[in-house]
Amino acid sequence: MPTKDGRSQIGVGLIGLGVVGSGVARALLERSDYFARQVGAELVIRRAAVRNLTRPRAVELPPGTITNDVEALLADPAIDIVVEVMGGEEPAGTYIRRAIASGKHVVTANKELIAKSGTELLAEAHRRGLDIMFEASVGGGIPLIAPLRRDLLANRISSIRAIINGTTNYILTRMANAAAVAEALRRQGLEPPTGGYQEALREAQELGYAEPDPTNDVQGHDAAYKLAIMATLGFRTRVHPSQIHTEGITQLSPSDFLAALELGYAIKLLAIAERTDQGIIARVAPTFIPLSEPLARVDGVYNAVQIHGDLTGTVLFQGRGAGSEPTSSAVVADLLDLAHAIVLGTRERKYWGPEGDIPILGLEHLETRYYLRVKVTDKPGVLAQIARTLGDHHVSIAAVNQKETDTDARTADLVIMTHRAREGAVQAALRELATLPVVIQVSAFLRVES
Repeated sequence: MPTKDGRSQIGVGLIGLGVVGSGVARALLERSDYFARQVGAELVIRRAAVRNLTRPRAVELPPGTITNDVEALLADPAIDIVVEVMGGEEPAGTYIRRAIASGKHVVTANKELIAKSGTELLAEAHRRGLDIMFEASVGGGIPLIAPLRRDLLANRISSIRAIINGTTNYILTRMANAAAVAEALRRQGLEPPTGGYQEALREAQELGYAEPDPTNDVQGHDAAYKLAIMATLGFRTRVHPSQIHTEGITQLSPSDFLAALELGYAIKLLAIAERTDQGIIARVAPTFIPLSEPLARVDGVYNAVQIHGDLTGTVLFQGRGAGSEPTSSAVVADLLDLAHAIVLGTRERKYWGPEGDIPILGLEHLETRYYLRVKVTDKPGVLAQIARTLGDHHVSIAAVNQKETDTDARTADLVIMTHRAREGAVQAALRELATLPVVIQVSAFLRVES
């Protein structure tokens, strides 16, 4: 079945031929006949732009296909769809804008660019009768963007809760397991091995789950980009990464994982966006979550996204969120979708855009429960002072436990769980606690998702 203008082939241009780009190219070459039957025309890689022409490639393309001239790729009239898998905000953003200006559809896996500039890029593509597809920007091979743009469109979505970074989820799973093993050994009078953040990160890097520079992952930025995309689509308003309160996992201690286990919780880096009557509250932070919750049981490098709509109720998407194969799968799926639209002659796709501006609220408006670990001097009256300080800010203690008393230093750790309280009040109470002579330091502060 040729295209509406009589062509039997659809030209593809790849910008980036790394792990994901090579996976996409390999799929197009090895499954060419199958894809042609599904789409109605053959997909042909016309050009693949790379930085270094001499670098060995994981896939062999026809002679003359690989180039370091991106401009020639963007200007090639035989290319209908540009696939950008180089990553980063620039120069990828410039290349995508030029591709649109040249009348080409775009497929991208670029979460940072879509999170920061997606609504503008989509609007410009729509103005020119084109589309940008970006399923691979969130969740790798887990279908998330298509359901948000189509399947859940009839819903008024009230919340998105997600474990959306495989690196941090692996590290947190490793730390939780190490804490449980260490406690079991202590009860037998044995010396436990170390199981802190640095050990877990080193293991993740050795296994290839974490980059040599893991900053984007462990500081929560990667998850914030993905949450911005999902929240923008789900709430049909503009949510920028800069509006998302973002915390990382580097300050977590084995003591926090042990406390979580004893209290019936897991610690996960949760990306959460909630719609309230006043606006949207969005945050990425390590969080206590009850072990009975499905997200608490998502371990290792797996991702999961829980979306609540007024018509569907709660739906859960789960699977491999990262890696070359899942990401390549999502890129190719978008590519096939666009190619089929070209064959049918429907170059202008259904437009998604923000419907209005919903206020994005600061975290001081959040109301939830909290976990505190406070190192104090071990003497009578300490708990009364802490309870009084919290109470003065309308923060009520639900439970308290004294842990790890150091008789020589005369210090102890207090583990405190609060009732629901307003974030602004809790933060004010923490600042005052830090000034009390009996408080050595507020060692940990995590929100509790229930």
